[in-house]
Amino acid sequence: MDMIFSLMSPSQMIIAFAIALVAGLIKGMVGFALPLILISGISTFLPPEVALAGLILPTVATNVIQALRQGPAAALGSIRRFRVFLIVGGLFLMASAQMVSIIPVQVMLLVLGALITVFCLMQLVGVKFHMSEPSTRVEALVAALAGAVGGVSGVWGPPTVAYLTAIGTPKLEQVRVQGVIYGLGAVALLAAHLGSGVLNRATLPFSVALLVPVLLGMWLGGRVHDRIEQETFRKLTLAILLLAGLNLIRRALMG
Repeated sequence: MDMIFSLMSPSQMIIAFAIALVAGLIKGMVGFALPLILISGISTFLPPEVALAGLILPTVATNVIQALRQGPAAALGSIRRFRVFLIVGGLFLMASAQMVSIIPVQVMLLVLGALITVFCLMQLVGVKFHMSEPSTRVEALVAALAGAVGGVSGVWGPPTVAYLTAIGTPKLEQVRVQGVIYGLGAVALLAAHLGSGVLNRATLPFSVALLVPVLLGMWLGGRVHDRIEQETFRKLTLAILLLAGLNLIRRALMG
């Protein structure tokens, strides 16, 4: 605790815990937005690198739990079904990560945020964009977009969720697939920031401490998820995705 309070005051710690509880709740309900909420909320009163360090272990833990909620066999089945997305997205992420100094991140965030926002608004007002059958070509294109943006900005969730929603993925599988995709990325994030020094002796206890409210929130959110209908789940997902899209536009325009 002494190390944590060297980074923040007790009141800031309480606020961080409250934000983490809300982030876990939403993660449990719809399967995404945990890092977005944590980094957006905590970085308003703590340095961004501390907020980033704090979200790392909760992101790894929640995605592992999410991916394995129906067991390892179901997770492997999702990996096989979405292998094109995983392979193409991973390749583009690695390639674009090498171009951070060339590609303007603000432009990528603005384009992605605008596309996500328009997609969500159309869906919410009743203009359907639904694929009766998944297309390998479309899956590869969306994966390429997600990977390319993720490599330069660290944001790859919104296009993934938009694609899964468009193909009408059942809510249990949609949450599981997100856990698989984000879990692989979270492990890479953990390894990267152990090397970068963001996750260190001072910040590691903070990340460990955030596991408690995040996992509690995720458990509560999971209970809500189990009780809501597929259409309600779709609308809730779109609403949160819309907020994520608007936040990407805000980040692009305001930094």
